[in-house]
Amino acid sequence: MLILLPPSETKRPGGRERSLEIGALALPELRAARDAAVDALVALSGDEEHAARVLKLSPRQRPDIAHNATLRTAPTLPAVDRYTGVLFDALDAATLDAASRRWLGAHVLIHSAPFGPVGALDAIPTYRLAAGTALPGIPPLRRHWAGEVTEALRAAAPSFILDLRSEAYVALGPVPAEVDSAYLRVVTIGEDGVTRALNHFNKHGKGAVVRRLAQTRPRIATRKALMAWADTAGVALRDGASGEIDLVV
Repeated sequence: MLILLPPSETKRPGGRERSLEIGALALPELRAARDAAVDALVALSGDEEHAARVLKLSPRQRPDIAHNATLRTAPTLPAVDRYTGVLFDALDAATLDAASRRWLGAHVLIHSAPFGPVGALDAIPTYRLAAGTALPGIPPLRRHWAGEVTEALRAAAPSFILDLRSEAYVALGPVPAEVDSAYLRVVTIGEDGVTRALNHFNKHGKGAVVRRLAQTRPRIATRKALMAWADTAGVALRDGASGEIDLVV
């Protein structure tokens, strides 16, 4: 099983004095697309005023331009530790044991805007770039990434993909149609019996499910196997709309 996570706008600063190694990231087929996106973001960040307009940054966010300018030389952290926010706080990877972190490294990709999907333990710097941005010098990110990421996922040949990304990041790399997959939607059932989608708890629920998977480290190759694991792990999964699985919280 391969799990696809969205990134977070908020990130932990600092890291180890080990710079970005694009050739060492997961899905090596994306190297050329990664180099192009990183080069475009670094070049843009040489002009603070222009970068602030293109990236739609507030005055408070302007220091992030300096981070973008040093993408290739800045300190790095494992991606699962770099991102913060509701989903990653619920996942709380730093408190997992070594075996659980290795499971994340083998089964989780986090879909970033400048690097495409990276492994949970891949070392990345902090940055500021949203999925909907059009960087000067390359096509808008949806056109830049979508076909390349889909092909890279196809080449990875996973038996089953569980997609936890937001719609903006799904657009940056749709799952190949022929790959068995499901989109996870977080819902609640009200006292009136009506099923409703959630916002804040959507991210928390996704992070909690991935943490539970890492802790139990199941071998899952199909949707059916995922549902069977959920029954034993106390996770409320059920069949949702076509191509979807509901997580009931």
